[in-house]
Amino acid sequence: MAVPKRRTSKARKGQRRAHYKLQAPGMVECAECGEMKLSHRVCKNCGSYKGETVVEKN
Repeated sequence: MAVPKRRTSKARKGQRRAHYKLQAPGMVECAECGEMKLSHRVCKNCGSYKGETVVEKN
C-alpha cells in the first residue's frame, strides 16, 4: 500500500487547490429591456432571445 514519504506542506496543498473557487455566471445585458440575464438564454423579464419575442408575457 502506498504511503507518503513526507508530509504535504501547506504551500503545496494550497497550490493544488488554487483552482477550487466559485465563478460568476456569464451575465449579459438584454438588448430589448436592458435587464441582466444569463448569456444564450431567453430573458426572464421580457421573454426575448436574439431580438425576437419567444415567450409571451401576460
